[in-house]
This record gives sequence, structure tokens and C-alpha cells, in this order.
Amino acid sequence: MQQTIENDVILVVDDEVDFANGVARLITKGFPNNPVLVRHDGPSALAALRENRCGLLLTDLRMPGMDGAALLDQALAQNPLLSVILLTGFGTIETAVAALKSGAYDFLTKPIDQDGLYRAVTKGLERSALLAENRRLRAAVVTCGSRAGFIGESPAVQDLRARIEAVAATDYTVLILGESGVGKELVARTIHALSRRGAQRLVSLNCTAIPDQILESELFGHVKGAFTGADQPRRGLFQVADGGSLLLDEIGDLPPHLQPKLLRALEEGAVRPVGGSENIKVDVRILASTNQNLESRVASGVFREDLFYRLNVLTVRVPSLRERPDDIPILVRHYLRETCGELDSGGKEVTDDALEYLTRRAWPGNVRELLNFVRRLVVFSPGPTITQAQVRLLDAPGGGPAPSIARLETYKDAKHRLVDDFTRSYMQRLLEETGGNVSQAARLSGLERVSLQKILRRLGMAAEEFRGRED
Repeated sequence: MQQTIENDVILVVDDEVDFANGVARLITKGFPNNPVLVRHDGPSALAALRENRCGLLLTDLRMPGMDGAALLDQALAQNPLLSVILLTGFGTIETAVAALKSGAYDFLTKPIDQDGLYRAVTKGLERSALLAENRRLRAAVVTCGSRAGFIGESPAVQDLRARIEAVAATDYTVLILGESGVGKELVARTIHALSRRGAQRLVSLNCTAIPDQILESELFGHVKGAFTGADQPRRGLFQVADGGSLLLDEIGDLPPHLQPKLLRALEEGAVRPVGGSENIKVDVRILASTNQNLESRVASGVFREDLFYRLNVLTVRVPSLRERPDDIPILVRHYLRETCGELDSGGKEVTDDALEYLTRRAWPGNVRELLNFVRRLVVFSPGPTITQAQVRLLDAPGGGPAPSIARLETYKDAKHRLVDDFTRSYMQRLLEETGGNVSQAARLSGLERVSLQKILRRLGMAAEEFRGRED
């Protein structure tokens, strides 16, 4: 039987020396292109996994010291792409199910049948090769910058890409830090896509977008009759995300009364619906993001210290635009192509001096602000070339070309026009900052929700147009 599947190393682990060597000889005969290593205990096996590119691990389940189950856990923690086949002379359905639930790919009982061994090894190597190829392709997507948030060649962006790939290979909780507009949600989605959960759902919740009184139900669900209006039971987002990932955006604003409940859910891997009496097990990876200094909020007593440490297992900090100014010309050209394609307006070029102006300009709103500015440039620049003069005109207070006035306006008309211009500009900035969330916009502006909606209707603006944009 000649196999030519990926030349990854195959590691055989068994405390019975003769048995381990016999299995290794069989594998070498059937898979001559795959080096085979033999170890006789867990610690030496872990060392071999660190030192070699192993695609497949076959290990005895019962060994003195570190048994096969413990080796399985630690091996997968080192290399999530590894396929593990457990071997045992005590084969039972219960043992097999437990092994597979722990992450084993397959399960064989002793004495080993050669044909069964070859089938398991073939499938195991194919699985590892497929996972490795998926990881490579997904990493290539990030590296090539198919999404604008990762476009750039600055050291800050290269470091961000490396950190994303590193944390995606684990299943630990990730805390994503960065200013507003840098692309924290994009980072979270990329981590999820590159992880072993990438084929499952990523569910997102903005902790500031849901009223405090219903946020608990949104997260953990509720049973029928839990409160007035709870006519039917409802699954919370933890249950919806079971098997996948849950992004808790703006985690720093989570209400204090919900923080211990979230901590308990993270520690126990289980949730209790509002009004329920039993916990429900869930398998969810948590990704949390914030633009706030959580350590300061811990010090001021607003955020629980134990929850902070439970969330802060792995940290990814997303750089601001001022930390990567050399990437601004690359981003501007990309946004120009993207926007012109969206508007079907033909290609546009930007002059070098205009790029220099944009590079030196401050971008407190980061990538989101730059994207919106380029969109306005495309709309208000009629020709094929965008010059520095056009950029400066749009960047001036009240941005955009002023309408010509054939006659002097009355005081009343001029006042109405200027108020409308101010209101439109303010509402656009407000909705950009809140991602189109009307409730949050009302809180930030100090307006009643109804009043805010009336203003938007009068101006012909729709909050939905601002939703789903990069955070």
C-alpha cells in the first residue's frame, strides 16, 4: 500500500515498547513518505510534537503518569490542526464517545487490524492536510488584505496580522482593544474565520445597544412567563452561538449587575435563562472588544476585576491610523477603487500632493473616518483626478462645494439653510459614531428617541444606511 499523502510526521506513543515499534513498522510500510517517530510516555511525546511538524498522533489511552486523554488535551492545545487516534485494549462505547468528545479524530481497539489502521491513518492525514490548507488560505486572505482594515505594509499592520493568526489557532478568550473606528469588529470576524470554529456562527452583541432591562434575556435567554410579555421561551445569544463564537462589543459598558452573571457563564461554560432553574451547557468562544481602558474602570470600581482577568486571556490591540501613517496612501487608493466601483462612476486618481495632505491630516475617527471622507471626495469631485485643492475644500468647515446664490437670501432663509446644514452634518457624524443605532444616538445627543427620528425623517436620512459599517 503506497501512500503519497502530505509528508507530515506521524507520532506513535505507547508504553508497551514492542507494540509501539510494531505499529510504527506497519505505518512505515504503508506510508513510506511520512516519517514515523516512536515515544513511550506523554512528556517525551509532547517534546516530539514541539520539535517536529506532526500531522497525526496515535497514542495509547492507558499509560502510567500522563495518560492518553491528558496527552490528547495538551497535544491539541499545542497544535489544533493535529489529528489524534486513540488506541486501547479496553474498548467500550463509553470510552470511544468520551475520547471523541475530547477532540480525538478516531478510536481503534487492540489488537490493531492492519486494514483498519491504514484506513484511520489515511483519513487522519487527509484531515490534517485539509485543515492546514484551510488555515493557509484563510491566512492568505488576511495577508493580501482583502478587507480594507488590513491593507497596508507598516510594521504595525504586519504585527497585527501575526497576532491575529496566533490567537486564532487557540480557543482562548480574546480581548480586542483599540480606538473607535480602527476595525475591532473586523479583527474579531477574522479571528473567528481563521479558528477551528470558522465554519460555525459568529454572533455579535453591542453591549450599549440593548436596554439594561432586557440585556440579560438577550444574552442568556428566558423561560416562558419569566416576566411580563414573555409568552414564549427564548434562546439567548450564548445558546445561538453554541459551537461558534460570541463577540461582546463595547464590553466595558456592560452593566454592573450583569457582570457576575457573565463571569459565571464563562467559568462554568453554562447559562441559566431568566426565570429558569437549571443551567444549560454551551460551547462558546468569547471575543470581547472595547475602546475603553478596562484597567482604569477596574480601579474605579465600575468593572469587576475578576471578570477583567477572565476576559484578558489573550489580547489584540488594533493600531490607530496615527500609528501607521505610511498606510494612508494605500488605504486611500483602495477606498477610491472600492467607492468608484460601488457608484459605477468610473475610475479616479488622486494627486501626490493630495495624498501628502491626507497623510499629514489627523484622523481621530481612524479607518472609518478615512473611508467616509474618501466617499465624500468621490461624490463631490466631478473629474477623473482629485487634487489637493478639492481635498482642502471638502475638509473645510461645512465640507463640500457651497451652492451658488443668485441673490442675497433673507435672514430667515439663510438661518434655516445654515441650521439644516449643521443638523445634517451633526446627524451624519452621530450615526457614523453609533453605527446607525438610534437608541445610542439619542443617548449621546441628549435628544429623545422620537425627536431624533423626526429630525432624520425631515432630513431624508435613514439610520439603516449606517449599520454594519466597520467598527
